[in-house]
Amino acid sequence: MMGRITQRFEALKGQSKTALIPFITAGDPRPPVTVPLMHAMVAAGVDLIELGVPFSDPMADGPVIQRSSERALEHRVSLLDVLGMVREFRAQDARTPVVLMGYLNPIEVMGYDRFAAQAGDAGVDGVLVVDAPPEESHELVGILRAAGLDLIYLLAPTSTEERIAKVAEVASGFVYYVSIKGVTGSGHLDVDQVVAKLKPIRRMIRLPVGVGFGIRDAASAARIARVADAVIVGSATVRRMEDLADMPQRIPDTVCDFLSGLRAAIDAAGDP
Repeated sequence: MMGRITQRFEALKGQSKTALIPFITAGDPRPPVTVPLMHAMVAAGVDLIELGVPFSDPMADGPVIQRSSERALEHRVSLLDVLGMVREFRAQDARTPVVLMGYLNPIEVMGYDRFAAQAGDAGVDGVLVVDAPPEESHELVGILRAAGLDLIYLLAPTSTEERIAKVAEVASGFVYYVSIKGVTGSGHLDVDQVVAKLKPIRRMIRLPVGVGFGIRDAASAARIARVADAVIVGSATVRRMEDLADMPQRIPDTVCDFLSGLRAAIDAAGDP
């Protein structure tokens, strides 16, 4: 049976559209914000939601997303809480794919089998575990795959052909290409470099390729939309939430205004 992520990318391909995938941290800046924001983002035109699992040592994330984890953890948001949020979202939305992005430790604490079963039951579609490369996570890969969860992997400018081939063996749903070296929210986006690196990736991997890191505004989203299957926006979204952490009622409108602008720019980039 084709999963929601594959269905969504197939539908977008048929419409010659590029996916828009925002990242938010579950529970940021406080738990009641998350599910209404997810619904609002769908209404604003996003195609898939990347939901961060708060973690105390998010080493791959820049300061903006690190602080979002800290805010969520102040409210003791756990992996079980995040799964509960997905379940609540699914009560009204059975179509929009949701990918959990996080680190291995909370999954290990819960237990691989329990996590896989509960994630699938909650309506999670895919999992991106930043610190679980395919070479070192055979047990987790097998359990998640058996539960029907897509395995999303990161590739970077430094990824070798050997690494790309390894990801090609186990990845499903889509592949996340990190467009710049360093942590989230850092560096300068060089579209020519992205294009050059996407060539070997597309040669070796048949899945859709999303590009993230360094996409800050409509102009950069449009440039990436011309070369990628998905535009992934993290720090730029979370930064807007941080600015309104003390006024959470304003977050959905502000974030969705931003995402609507990206959606329009992405769609315009695909027009003849």
